[in-house]
Amino acid sequence: MPTESSDTSDPFESFFDGPPRRYLYDAIALALREDGPDLTSNAVFSAEETLDAEIIAKQDLVVAGLPLIPIILQEALPEKESVACTWEYHARDGDKVVSGTRLVTIHGGARRILKAERIILNFLCHLSGVATLTAEYVAMLEGTGITLLDTRKTLPGLRYPEKYAVLMGGAKNHRKNLAEVLMLKDNHNDMAGSITRAVNKLREAYAPCPPIEVECRNEAEVREAVACDVDWIMFDNMTPAQITKVLPLVPKHIATEVSGGVSRENIGPLAEAGRAGLTYISVGRLTHSAPVADCSMRIAKRNCHAPQS
Repeated sequence: MPTESSDTSDPFESFFDGPPRRYLYDAIALALREDGPDLTSNAVFSAEETLDAEIIAKQDLVVAGLPLIPIILQEALPEKESVACTWEYHARDGDKVVSGTRLVTIHGGARRILKAERIILNFLCHLSGVATLTAEYVAMLEGTGITLLDTRKTLPGLRYPEKYAVLMGGAKNHRKNLAEVLMLKDNHNDMAGSITRAVNKLREAYAPCPPIEVECRNEAEVREAVACDVDWIMFDNMTPAQITKVLPLVPKHIATEVSGGVSRENIGPLAEAGRAGLTYISVGRLTHSAPVADCSMRIAKRNCHAPQS
């Protein structure tokens, strides 16, 4: 079922707990390995020199990814450097900010900050882009009673950061992996011989059985899924007229979802068709097509000597 952070005081720590945190560190470590040693900064700056830097939003956006900054700075620590880094947030993840807003200031070793600069911006700009686009879609559904969901159409290795950004944009996560919800897609149903046979195979294989969602392409498949009393029915690539027709066939205890090709242009008509009780609309574009938000880091001050302890 859709998930969101249960710890509103620190949604980042709540979301990145257990395996998701390991995946996050793996992604950061890979980004650092891809960059290799920063030969330029190592030559220009001594190990003792420090910088004051700030990250600025260069467009209106919804912030996502600020808590990654200290993690990246820690992982980017160059060899033979021990100058500590400190930071101060001027915004929080989930905030809507205007162009020109200072998001964070950082003080620390020049080599470390400059080695981490692009990786910090890559994560922050991408995740803020996802959050910003998500917030736009959430606004389009305001007042309909329909909840916006993401999908598994995420970049390999970045699923959890992207799904976290979706939460910061105001939507909810669908399944994070293949085990949370058992989704029977057309390929499963066709190969099994029918929706009924596929559902029975799942219930025979697992006890207790995770929630079952069935992808339905037409009215006949919706009726069959209802007869199986599954947990969730997806109306796959259906038109508003089709949705209006099949939605009343589904009892209230079964969740309903519209998915497939949802865009800014058609989400309004789809939501209108679902006003009779549609539960969710899922949008793959939130993650696979979000524009990168525009942020930049600028050096506010160069200090030739490390501060005295």
